[in-house]
Amino acid sequence: MNTKILPVLPIKGGVIFPGTITNIVVSTPRGKALIEDVINQENAEIFSTAQKVKDSERINKEDLYEFGTIIRILKYTKDRDVIRLSVEGIKRGRIVNFVETEPYFKAEIEVIEETEIRDQEIEGIVKTIKTNIFELSNKVPIKPDELRQIESIKEASKLSDYVASIFAQELQEKQEILETIDIKQRLIKVLGLVQKQFEILKVSEKIQEKVRQEIEKTQKEYLLREQLKVIQKELGITEEEETEKFEAKLKFLPEHVQEVARREINKLRKLQSITPEYHVVRTYLDWLFSLPWNEETEDNLDISNARKVLDEDHYNLEKVKSRILEYLAVKKLKPDAKGAILCFIGPPGVGKTSLGQSIARALNRKFIRISLGGVRDEAEIRGHRRTYVGALPGRIISALRRVKVKNPVIMLDEIDKLGTDFRGDPASALLEVLDPEQNKEFTDHYLEVPFDLSKVLFITTGNTTITIPPALLDRMEVIEIPGYTLEEKINIAKYYLIPKEIQNHGLSNCKIEFEESAIRYIIESYTREAGVRQLSRKIADILRKIAVEVAEGKTKDFYIKKTNIKKYLGPNLYYLEVVESKNKIGVAVGLAWTPYGGDIIFVEALKMNGKGQLKLTGHLGNVMKESAQAAYSLLRANAKKWKIKYLDFDKYDVHIHVPAGSIPKDGPSAGIAILMALISTFSERPIKSYLAMTGEITLRGEILPVGGIKEKVLAGRRAGIKEIILPKWNKKDLQDIPQEVLKDIKFYFVDNVHKAYKIAFSE
Repeated sequence: MNTKILPVLPIKGGVIFPGTITNIVVSTPRGKALIEDVINQENAEIFSTAQKVKDSERINKEDLYEFGTIIRILKYTKDRDVIRLSVEGIKRGRIVNFVETEPYFKAEIEVIEETEIRDQEIEGIVKTIKTNIFELSNKVPIKPDELRQIESIKEASKLSDYVASIFAQELQEKQEILETIDIKQRLIKVLGLVQKQFEILKVSEKIQEKVRQEIEKTQKEYLLREQLKVIQKELGITEEEETEKFEAKLKFLPEHVQEVARREINKLRKLQSITPEYHVVRTYLDWLFSLPWNEETEDNLDISNARKVLDEDHYNLEKVKSRILEYLAVKKLKPDAKGAILCFIGPPGVGKTSLGQSIARALNRKFIRISLGGVRDEAEIRGHRRTYVGALPGRIISALRRVKVKNPVIMLDEIDKLGTDFRGDPASALLEVLDPEQNKEFTDHYLEVPFDLSKVLFITTGNTTITIPPALLDRMEVIEIPGYTLEEKINIAKYYLIPKEIQNHGLSNCKIEFEESAIRYIIESYTREAGVRQLSRKIADILRKIAVEVAEGKTKDFYIKKTNIKKYLGPNLYYLEVVESKNKIGVAVGLAWTPYGGDIIFVEALKMNGKGQLKLTGHLGNVMKESAQAAYSLLRANAKKWKIKYLDFDKYDVHIHVPAGSIPKDGPSAGIAILMALISTFSERPIKSYLAMTGEITLRGEILPVGGIKEKVLAGRRAGIKEIILPKWNKKDLQDIPQEVLKDIKFYFVDNVHKAYKIAFSE
């Protein structure tokens, strides 16, 4: 082992490789003392090694790497505080042990001699390193002197050290290569350094390409914006002019809105049009200035004119028309009176929406309709907050912007079909809208400025009040619009529907006449409804077929008779079900109320050998099931009184069924019909023909009043019923039924099931 005693020069953060010339700066007292001692010695050698701790001024021998390089000083320059050196690396070395530590380190150094090995593998690695470096020089700057030096080096060990001095960046990388004595292993590590540069270059090129594309995009947008500015300037539109236009309109806003608008205009002036916030602020200002804060129409409170308009647009509905005229009369006598919110409740097709249009026409107000069916988001009513992307005001504010006046007639359609979910409860949001005490300062979440809704006439519609929340229903005055009688439908068709549809189909120049018997036949055989919507469609069906004949140049005179209805509408769609079910044991006819008008239901009962079980089918609700159980208990308790032969009920199972099982049925009013069907089954006697009944029963045998009497009676009449059993307390409800209906039906008013039994079985 060849060893020498040499002074040791610690190097901060760097490694000097053999065969390379490096410039270093010596600034520590220990280092400067070392250089001053050896500088005058001829061919003096120094052992340089890297410090493990880069920034420490005072180091110990444990802070130095064991492997280093023996160097020779080529050039010496002394400045005020530092010594600048140019040194040449000679050979690798390793510290065996330290001899002195003061005034600087001295150590016994093992000189590592390197023997050049030449084989095909080493030659291949050398060639690959040089080839890669020259390819790399086309993409990254490498000094020409360094390239020439690399080209001229023949020895593998020298090449590895020289290339490492150029490409190794981290101290750990440099030290690892310096400590690698095996030349082949050292060449492989150096080759990895060069290839690492290729990978870094690829990533760098990719990043530069993305940056270039972004710059091109930014430059393109900049050019387009500049062109847009020029175009706007040529058209006389500038951002400054927009703010000036807004400021010019400030005087038309109420004082409490002016303050908010002025603040937003100042904000808009500071923003550039390319920023997203600019468009948010500008859209908000557009909404503020487009709302009718002060615009309104003048009311026409002529009662005679209102009565004329209502009569022109609607047949009958005297109760509804009277209430509307009362509202107008109070409005005329006391303009600032707070009117109730009218709520029209009735089946589809009875004219609820068109009544609202007639009210608007009578008042000379603008009309707008808002459909609430299926609305589940509270923001649909109150609007979204501006912090959300795509925020907009609610439907109320949007409607006012469309009509451009602050006192329109707003119809809130299908208020009974509001929903609720995690997005809030829109019905609760409507409480403020429909409350005259609160809606003076209705605040939309988007505007965040109070808007006076007290001059808006709100009208709501629905099919039933059951699904309307009680708090919301309390703010409205419910006006029920029941279904139409057959005579009313005939008159509506003659005076309203047929003339309207003839005009809609372009047949005003033709002579088209509908016989009354034909209209009656259409109503009875092709429609089954409380309103007249289906009737209107059937009339339209006929007129479309007539339009084809007219377009082909055929006669222009058409007479629609009962005998030729099937030619236009095809075979009958509905038949009278009661006629088919008369004189059958175990079948009773009940009257039911639905949100779409009245209807008849058949209650069927059947007994069979069994164990006294009661089976119920027909998609019945809980209330109706309880009525069936009560009826069965009454049957067993009064069996002897009602002439029932089979008193041993435990030997028979009873099955009660209501046909049309796919349709849900519920409510207590079928109790009396279920009881009569059970009595008919066990006594084996048929119920009186053409008789229908409705009423809730108790275990004491009492018959309690029920609702929807008019709808039920009209449904019974449509189905051909001649007699109806009603609870005694419902006699007052007949005053709402037209006389032409009352004269066709015989009514029985009972307060207990025994009286109903005598009527049903003609005793």
